[in-house]
Formats: sequence, structure tokens, C-alpha cells
Amino acid sequence: MSFLKGIAASSGIAMAKAYRLVEPDLSFEKKAIEDTAWEVERFQTALSTSKAELDAIREKANVELGADKAAIFEAHLLVLSDPELISPIEDKIKTEKVNAEHALKEVADMFISLFEQMDNDYMKERAADIRDVTKRVLSHLLGIQLVNPSMISEETIIVAEDLTPSDTAQLNRQFVKGFTTNIGGRTSHSAIMARSMEIPAVVGTKTATVDIQHGDFIIVDGLKGEVHVNPTLEIIARYEEEQICYEEQKAEWAKLVNEKTVSADGHHVELAANIGTPNDLEGVINNGGEGIGLYRTEFLYMGRNELPSEEEQFESYKAVLEGMNGKPVVVRTLDIGGDKELPYLNLPKEMNPFLGFRAIRLCLEEQDLFRTQLRALLRASSYGNLKIMFPMIANLDEFRAAKAILEEEKQKLVSEGVNISDNIELGIMVEIPSTAIMADQFAKEVDFFSIGTNDLIQYTMAADRMNERVSYLYQPYSPAILRLVKMVIDAAHKEGKWAGMCGEMAGDETAIPLLLGLGLDEFSMSATSILKARSQILRLSKMEMEELAEKALQMSTTDEVIEAVKALSEKVVSM
Repeated sequence: MSFLKGIAASSGIAMAKAYRLVEPDLSFEKKAIEDTAWEVERFQTALSTSKAELDAIREKANVELGADKAAIFEAHLLVLSDPELISPIEDKIKTEKVNAEHALKEVADMFISLFEQMDNDYMKERAADIRDVTKRVLSHLLGIQLVNPSMISEETIIVAEDLTPSDTAQLNRQFVKGFTTNIGGRTSHSAIMARSMEIPAVVGTKTATVDIQHGDFIIVDGLKGEVHVNPTLEIIARYEEEQICYEEQKAEWAKLVNEKTVSADGHHVELAANIGTPNDLEGVINNGGEGIGLYRTEFLYMGRNELPSEEEQFESYKAVLEGMNGKPVVVRTLDIGGDKELPYLNLPKEMNPFLGFRAIRLCLEEQDLFRTQLRALLRASSYGNLKIMFPMIANLDEFRAAKAILEEEKQKLVSEGVNISDNIELGIMVEIPSTAIMADQFAKEVDFFSIGTNDLIQYTMAADRMNERVSYLYQPYSPAILRLVKMVIDAAHKEGKWAGMCGEMAGDETAIPLLLGLGLDEFSMSATSILKARSQILRLSKMEMEELAEKALQMSTTDEVIEAVKALSEKVVSM
């Protein structure tokens, strides 16, 4: 057995066999072949196996992901049936007397190069199709199984270098019981998605893909940030008991599902949820969410070959608004960039994409894309309590420009006779230090603030939140961060506006007492964190937390702040 230490990214305990989501080595050598007929037959067998595999994936995608996703695999099947590709491969095997792997790669590379040079987006996409399907055929020639998370059909724990948002979105909750990765932190997108899916996760282990083999029995402890590989029976028994205790604790929290979030001295705050798709609504409702504080609309745009239509977006936004039955829904406009890419937009590569052409910057330049989303949101507004916020706002000019576009589209829709809500609040995410510093000026023009601490912390501390080597600097409890949060909340309240937080800090049990004391009005977090946070706030006195926060603002280090919160927590528990 072995033991890995990482970062506890999503609470809970999972025990199952490991599924390594790692790209296999498909290298091979060119070989001379005497029996070419047998080699052609070997190629045909790999081709047939690939077709059967793709057909199964297509059917599954059609049922679970929709016809548009299934169409990708339809295109792949057509490639494998195209004599223009298949015949040259067989001819090369026969005439040059080479192994099927070499013939496949030579012919495929020729077509890929040909299509990539064409000045036509459709034909360039065909190059990607050929690359994908020939990799599949090559894997069967080599007897190596390609990974495919969407086809997992038994209980597993995913082991990967990292998981992209689209990878995570494909995971089947019925079978994927947890995951562990080499890199990442609590605020990485894979961790956020794990909490949304309510599965345990440990990230940042550094060596999970090296130390864990496919099929190993592993335990992922998302409470302590530990991974046990092929544990002893004694360890398994201990974790089975801990699993029972954790489930009992969750049952206690579940009793608060219909309760208001009120501090011990009667102060009400709103506990809302962060979501990525309408499918997440069930988790929000089951966990007693008082609203949605962040609807990440970028997931509508990901894992597909083209932009979603206005109608498709309208239906998604309408479903969420209706599903929340009048409770507030804060929708963030498209936040693409950084580690979230849309291949079909063909955006240029950047040296530092987190500080580059992303979010509102992209939308203000690609206005057709932005206006389509705003029209869909405005049309959906009459079906619930919609609030719209713009991400990555750095100065007032950006906010004013975005607001002006929204007003233009609103007037167009009104003139077309479309029913638009008169009560749409318009806010911004505060995730850039300059915006926090200028919050007093922004507060005169916006309806609300939502503090995006995931980025605010990394920009303030100059510490990449995905880099474990500087993770010691990525600290939400730093007095510097607390002072910025205080500036934003005070600026909002001075103008009679509300301030929320949709970064992961909002659901952090060490940060919650501080945020309550700083006067935060809305805490938006992963749905699975809501009941635990409610239980915690019910035991806290707002007045005492104000005293704690005031002291923390004057402290010199993060450790001092943590110790102060820890001492207070022990006092609360003993009462």
C-alpha cells in the first residue's frame, strides 16, 4: 500500500477501483511485413472494432448529451467508412510491405496536412476528425485501450494529471465516485465541478498518475486531502466507519434544508449556490439554496463545435429561472479565457491568458456573441428573478459599455413586443484589485457586487491558483484580501446596494465567521456546502464576528488570522 497527500477539494470519502484518465503511449516502429494479407486483415479488424466502439459512444451520447454531441461521432464513423482514406492504407501495406501502424500514420498524416492547409473551416475540422479516428484505430492495432470517461460503466475513482471542465462534465455521477489529480487546488475548475457533482476529490497530489495503476483499489478522503492506494483491511474498515459518521453528519445538516440562514443574534444572510447547468438545480433545491449567486454560463458554450443559438440559451436560462420559483438568480455573462477555451473561436494564443483577452474583454470585442447572450437573458427575464453580472470588469468604461449594449438589445426586444422584466438588477464581479479599490465609484452605478475571490486572491497576491509551488501565497484569510473585501462591502452599503461573494472563499468554514463580521450580504458556494455553512452561521453571533473581523483587519499575517478564527471556533463548540 502507499499514501498520497494532496488538497481536500470536495468533501466526502470514496472507495473504488482506479480509472486512469491518462493518454496512453501510442508510439511504434516501422516494420517490414511478408504476409501482407494477414496485415490487411489485422487493419480491418482494428477498423471494425473502432466502428463498433464509436457506434456505442454515439448512442450513449445521443441519450445522455443530445443529438448535437452525438453528431460528432457520426462524423467520425463516416471517416472510417471513407474509401478515399481506407484504400490508400491497404494499398501501402500491400505495395510497400509495411506494418499497418506505419501505413495508417503515413496516409492519415498526408490527409491531415492537406486539410489543415485549406482556407475553409469545415475542411480544417475534417483534419481533426481524421486525427481522432486514426488514433482510435492505431490504439486497437497496438492493443492499447483509449480512455473515455463518458463510457465508464462500473464504480470508479478517476485518476488524472488534471480534469478540464469538459472532461468533468462528461463524468457519469452514477459510476464516478470521486477523483484525484496531480495538479490543481480548491479553486481549480475540476474541484469546483466535483463539489457541484457531490463527489469527493483530492487534487494537487503531484504523483497520483505515477503511483496509482489502473484497477488499483483506492480511497479518496476529501475531508483530509488524503489518498490511500491498495490500503490494508484495517484502513478500509476505519474508512467505512468514517463514511458512516460523515453520512450521519450530513443527515443532521439536512434538517436545516428549509430553514432561513440567521445568525445567533438574529442577523439574516442569504446562502446561494454556484451552478454550471440547469441540471445542477436539483442539488440547489435539495440543499436549501436561497438563490443562485453564480450561474456560470460558459458551460453552455463548451464541449461542442459551435456557439449555442439564442434559442438554446433562452431555454437554459428560462429553465433555471422557473426552477428557482422566484428566488434570485445571478447569471454571469460569458467568462471564457484563462483555462477555459473554446476551440471553435480560434482565438490567438497568449503568453498569459489569465491576464489577457478574456471574459468582458472578449465580449465587448466579439459583440455578436455578446448580444446573442444578452437577448436570450432578457427574453428569459420575465420567467423569474433575474440578475445579470459582468465578469472581469477592470474600470467603469467597461461596465458602461456593457450596460449600453444591454440597453440597446432591451430596446430592440421591447420594440418587437417581447415581454421583458422591469426589475433586472445589473452588477459586476469584483475580481480585479483595481475594481475593489474603486468600489466606491462603481457602487454609484451598479446594483450589486459579487466578489470573485478565486481570481481576486491570485491577482492581489501575484500567485497562480493552479501552481502548487506558490500555493502558500494563495491565502483567502490574508489581511490584504480581507481589507479589499471590506472596501467592497462598505462601498456597496454606503450606496444602499448589496454585496455578495461567489468565490470559493464564501463556503470556507474558516472564512465564514470573518465574512459575516465584515457584513457580507450573500454567500454563494457549491450547493453541497450550503447546509454545513448554515449550521455554522446559526451558532455565530454577528456582533462577535464584527469584533473578530475588526481585529483580523489589523493583523499582520495569515497565520494570525487563522489562529484567531480557530480560537473563536473552539469557544463556540464548547458553548
